Amino acid sequence: MSCGRRRRNDSAGSCLPDLNFYFADHFDEQRKVWSFPGIEGLGSEVTRMKHGDGIRASGGARAGVLALRGQWPRKTGTGRAERSRWHKKTHSSQGLGSSATRRPYLVGLISPLKTRHTISRMAKWEELVKAKREALANQIPSEWKLQSPPSEDEKRVIDFPEKSGLFTKEELEITGLDAATLVKKLQARELKAYDVAKAFCHRAAVAQQLVNCCAEIFFEKALAQAKELDDYYEKNGKPIGPLHGLPVSLKDQFRVKGEQCAMGYVGWIGKKDEKDSVLTECLRSAGAVFYVKTTVPQSLMVGETLNNITGRTVNPYNRGLSCGGSSGGEGALVGFHGSPIGVGTDIGGSIRMPAAFNGLFGIRPSHGRMPYAGAANSMEGQETVHSVCGPMAHTAESLTEFLKGVLSQHPWDFDPKVIELPWRQEIYEEARVAKKLRIGILTTDGVVDPQPPIKRGLEQTRKALEAAGHEVVEFAPMDHARGVDIINRIYVVDAGKDIQNALEASGEPMIDNLKVLVDLDNMSTPLTINQGWDLNLEKYKYQSEYLEYLKKNPVDAFIMPVAPHAAVRHDHYFYYGYTSIINLLDYTSVVFPVGFQDPSIDKKDESYKPRSDLDKQVYEDYVPELYDGAPISLQIVGRRLTEEKVLGFAEVVAKALKAQA
Repeated sequence: MSCGRRRRNDSAGSCLPDLNFYFADHFDEQRKVWSFPGIEGLGSEVTRMKHGDGIRASGGARAGVLALRGQWPRKTGTGRAERSRWHKKTHSSQGLGSSATRRPYLVGLISPLKTRHTISRMAKWEELVKAKREALANQIPSEWKLQSPPSEDEKRVIDFPEKSGLFTKEELEITGLDAATLVKKLQARELKAYDVAKAFCHRAAVAQQLVNCCAEIFFEKALAQAKELDDYYEKNGKPIGPLHGLPVSLKDQFRVKGEQCAMGYVGWIGKKDEKDSVLTECLRSAGAVFYVKTTVPQSLMVGETLNNITGRTVNPYNRGLSCGGSSGGEGALVGFHGSPIGVGTDIGGSIRMPAAFNGLFGIRPSHGRMPYAGAANSMEGQETVHSVCGPMAHTAESLTEFLKGVLSQHPWDFDPKVIELPWRQEIYEEARVAKKLRIGILTTDGVVDPQPPIKRGLEQTRKALEAAGHEVVEFAPMDHARGVDIINRIYVVDAGKDIQNALEASGEPMIDNLKVLVDLDNMSTPLTINQGWDLNLEKYKYQSEYLEYLKKNPVDAFIMPVAPHAAVRHDHYFYYGYTSIINLLDYTSVVFPVGFQDPSIDKKDESYKPRSDLDKQVYEDYVPELYDGAPISLQIVGRRLTEEKVLGFAEVVAKALKAQA
């Protein structure tokens, strides 16, 4: 079985499932009891009796997990058919529900489990969620729990730590540093890994209570890991690696040995990972400290962050606005300074949207530059447009330190999709000190026009670059409508079957935001192999035409919106085309912050004539007062595998904007 299930052969020749792979952290020999980590908090146990007695359920298990009463008599024999007949005879009249209700039990006990998620179908999904939320809340130390949290009407919480009086001066100083500065101080031993880890654990605990950004919390492990790093430095007189002691938060796709990875699906609750993802392993080898995993939307395929397990994650600048998605938990946590740097993934904008909405820098590398192997994902096996992973942080320099640190671990030795392309310092240095760049400005993609705050951000960036001596030219879109249509069809090549299967594992409902992309009631059938090949050809043709377009319209890089709006109102993200087009092209993109929405400046243009119904919907959605304080961000884009160059250019743009502030 792909889930690694083992079977136990006893002396009489029967073959029973080894339940502790699914249900238990340990087996109590004296009490003969396995516990259920998958339904933590329900107080459920399974007792394995001696041969011939079968399996009995007790505690919460009897209430709704296995619903098994009685014992399997010895005289019925040990074969599967005999046990099945005994089950039907003994339990058909004992109130166990319909055959559909009994099926998970029959599959789980009598025949091999079909998937690792069967346990979730045995309990109501709401009970699993309740238990998971309670377990997560219990991971926050009592001394870090807020006694008087801000009211829900208090939208801005970004500066709560400074105003609350709950943090020490040292904690505020540490968490106020960007990742690049922290790396230097940890390398020079000006800061200890333990002190840095504790400060960020504290701030992350408060972030969780204010913006709901954590999917998994393991502070004790982090502090133990940080202590080991300090001991290593003390003993060896040097750091363990280039990211020694740097706290790194991880999107709940990346596996951490000993922790869960539900990825927003109720049906995935409970299973602890037995090994790290490759990226996790590379970061650990470089000296990074892990302490939380962050929230994602159900399926990952949404530009906001909400699911049935943790609920909605909100924006620390304005809790009435979205934190973005699908790496929204990362965006909110890093934006709150609860993490100096966090790792997200991006198949349609999922690094860039959260970075933009939370006033951060973030990079979408081209496919093959960063390792993705071992991470959980939706639509695994879809290879037409690849999801990629990358960091978001408070400075472009911090992103650079991350990429350098990961590449120093030779990820191409562990992930066959990673290109053997070490960090190119010369290209980076040349780009970051460039005096005369030719930068294109794409003010609209011709499908949906940006709202007033984004238009102001584009103009502000143009003026800043020109004032710094760079050449800025208009950069018209090359048939972005066609490109967006191609990638939207790629997202649903399986007609939503992968997502549907994940939801059916628990019976949880689909979130409304996802129904825009995957309408299971009106979805067509999956594409045939030949239709899939035709779609690949469409993508390749579009990429080829865009490459020729860039040759005819040469620029060092071009700047464009991340979204048609600043951080958007909840459930009002209608158009992803400004980011997804870059995924189709597989270009390198870095998000940079420009400023914040101001209702007194960013007024609605009442004379605007919409291009289409979609454009009209986005235009009419803009209410200046509701977007007060929303971060305004843009992205700078270069061709494939130009990470060093685009990161250097992002520093140039950031310096130009700072000079004009």
